[in-house]
This record gives sequence, structure tokens and C-alpha cells, in this order.
Amino acid sequence: MKAIQPITSWSNGQQLQATQLSLTIINDNLSTSATLYYQLLDDNGVQIAEGNLTIDGQDYIDWGSSTDVNTDAYTICANKLNIQLL
Repeated sequence: MKAIQPITSWSNGQQLQATQLSLTIINDNLSTSATLYYQLLDDNGVQIAEGNLTIDGQDYIDWGSSTDVNTDAYTICANKLNIQLL
């Protein structure tokens, strides 16, 4: 889990603030792409938003040659979600 620049999202008719990004790998074909499940959480770990992301193309190639695949997975996904890691 990584801290993010707080963002506000609507959930069940309320504006809630997400401060954490959590990632779990769902599938990696070890060749061309990986699918990750993400959650945006508040300070108490309550889910604000969720979804799936795919890392593929040059991002997948670069991620596969990374010296820190965990940090790079968060960086790639944060960029795709247009959020900033702290």
C-alpha cells in the first residue's frame, strides 16, 4: 500500500477522500501483460473506489526489467489513474 495525494471521490452519494492506493496482481501472463486490482482507501482503510488496470506494451517491458517491481507497479498504476504518490 502506498500513500497518495488525497483525492475526493463520490461514493454512495457522499464525497469521500482517498489517501491510500492498494494493488494486487490478478494475472500476469509473464510475456506481454499483467492485470492488477486496485483500491483507493481512506485513512481508516475503508474502500472509496476500486477497479482493474492492465500493464502492457512498453510499460510491461520496462516493469519486467525493473530493479524494484513493486514500486514501479505503483508508479505505473498511479500514472494510469492520474493520481500522485507521496
